[in-house]
Amino acid sequence: MNNLINFPHRTLRIDTTGLPLEWIDFKEAAKLYSVGDVVYTLGDNLYSIRGGINAKSGLRSQININSIVATRGRSKHFQQKLSDFTPPLNNQTLFKRDDHLCLYCGSQYSKRELTRDHVTPISRGGQDMWQNVVSACKRCNNIKGGKTPEEASMALLAIPFAPSYAEYILLQGRNILADQMSFLLSHIPKSSPIIERMHSKEASPLISKN
Repeated sequence: MNNLINFPHRTLRIDTTGLPLEWIDFKEAAKLYSVGDVVYTLGDNLYSIRGGINAKSGLRSQININSIVATRGRSKHFQQKLSDFTPPLNNQTLFKRDDHLCLYCGSQYSKRELTRDHVTPISRGGQDMWQNVVSACKRCNNIKGGKTPEEASMALLAIPFAPSYAEYILLQGRNILADQMSFLLSHIPKSSPIIERMHSKEASPLISKN
């Protein structure tokens, strides 16, 4: 089991209707299997966890963990809460929403080279919310300063937006497997800016500045 501590992939947990819920590590996945909360599985087998040896049968127990597991336990009011869901705003997810692009100059940067820019500055009444923040390189952020994009003559390359729940789960993922990605994309409209950027990136490599 120690080999799984640094395992690069996580299991995608969904509810019985197929709605994506969260990413879970091997400990959480094993617990769901062991208490019988896994209703069905999808995707490929990720890994197997071996337990103790049964005294009567002499057989060692084993749990095979899939890349996608459907579990019990969703609140009956969850769907209603979902429609009002606003993801917590943090730089890591913001930069992933914007594909690590500076939405002023259009170049791609590492997260250490990006900043959170308020389209309408806080000093001008702007709020620290998804619809008013974009990823910006340090140079562009310094040039824009306390001005609006119009005042700074710096056009935004995309309109900032709050990710939906499914988009948020996608953005939270790391080392997402092909079957997990396919499943998540089926819950996100093709018109989503995140999907459009993914397709654009596949079609034409972006300019990257490291």
